[in-house]
Amino acid sequence: MQQCCDHEPPGSDKLVVQPNKSALLKRLARIEGQVRGISGMIDGDRYCVDVLTQIAAVKSALDAVSLQLLENHMKGCVAQALRAGDATGVVTELIDVVKKVR
Repeated sequence: MQQCCDHEPPGSDKLVVQPNKSALLKRLARIEGQVRGISGMIDGDRYCVDVLTQIAAVKSALDAVSLQLLENHMKGCVAQALRAGDATGVVTELIDVVKKVR
C-alpha cells in the first residue's frame, strides 16, 4: 500500500493509506454519534433550533474531514502528479473535487 496517494484514475481499485487514518476515523465516529443524537432529538420532539444547531455542527465537522482529505490529496496525489508532469489532468481533477466539496 502507498501513502495517499499514487495518482490513479477514478474507479481504480488501488489501495492507498491515509496518513492520518485513525484521526479521520475517530472524527467520523464522533460525527456518526452526532447524527444518531439528532435522530434522537427529532424523535424526542426537541426544540427545532436545538436540532438545527446540531445539524450545523455535523455539517461543520464533515467539512473539516473533507478539508483534511483534500489536504492529504494535494500533498500526496497532486504533488506527485505535478512532479511527474501531469499538470493538466491533476489540476482538472482537483478543480472538479473542490467544486464538489465546497
